[in-house]
Amino acid sequence: MTDSLAQSDAARLQKHAEFIAAGLPALLLRARRLAATINAGVHGRRRPGSGDDFWQFRHSQPGDPLTAIDWRQSAKSDHLYLRETEWTIAHTTLVWVDPSASMRWRSHERLDYKYDRASLLTVALGFLLEQSGERIGLLGRPGPAFYGRTAPARLATALVNEAEKGDWPDALLKSRSSLVLLSDFLQPLSQIAEQIRRWAAAGLSGHMLQITDPAEEALPYQGRVRLLGLEDEGDLLLANAESLRDFYQMAMADHRRGLAAIAQQSGWRFTLHHTDQPARVALTHLYAALAQG
Repeated sequence: MTDSLAQSDAARLQKHAEFIAAGLPALLLRARRLAATINAGVHGRRRPGSGDDFWQFRHSQPGDPLTAIDWRQSAKSDHLYLRETEWTIAHTTLVWVDPSASMRWRSHERLDYKYDRASLLTVALGFLLEQSGERIGLLGRPGPAFYGRTAPARLATALVNEAEKGDWPDALLKSRSSLVLLSDFLQPLSQIAEQIRRWAAAGLSGHMLQITDPAEEALPYQGRVRLLGLEDEGDLLLANAESLRDFYQMAMADHRRGLAAIAQQSGWRFTLHHTDQPARVALTHLYAALAQG
């Protein structure tokens, strides 16, 4: 390696380190503030189990141990009642933040990059799940999911360091985990459907959150416009952009209906979020969906 190449590599690594050093605290601070806007508390999974929090009474059935009967409640009627508590076993949520080139785009400097908005939502979700005693990890990342107070910071560090790539994550997953996919989902519907159905068939529940820039919805451009392909699709020159606006918007609407259908057919949930909307709205929907199991 020549001295000039070594100096170039050193400069590049230093620039990357400075980017991480500046971006990581800001991401954590924004995510913490965002999570604080959600009235989370510690939510149970709302199913019977071995936790300490009371959930419900139920009628005694043959085979129930006498030690489980709540005699005070039973004395109020002619039935024997058991006191059930909430299921509080730590649940695991795995998140995929699409690191493709199309997610590293924004139409205006006042907007978040789509990847940055997805990262913000993920780390804020990490704060909420950490408060609930649950585990959260990144899909495709080796090693166990994150747990405890360090989980949000470890999530943020991994996301800031994520390299740009376009493939779906290749991971062996345990059933009964929850998946959260944050992407613009601009891939062909057939590819998305194949992947979602594979996960659903493995017993995984999931939520698809589509994140788009407002310009991707409206095609607000006028006259002669060159659209640059960010993922080797090639460039597209439009001689009269506004003449294609109606057709483009219909195509986007059809694509979104296809995404919603894929989610519904697999028993998943699908929601849409624009980067000019408050992040709190998307986080509220996302957290509520996870709380419902």
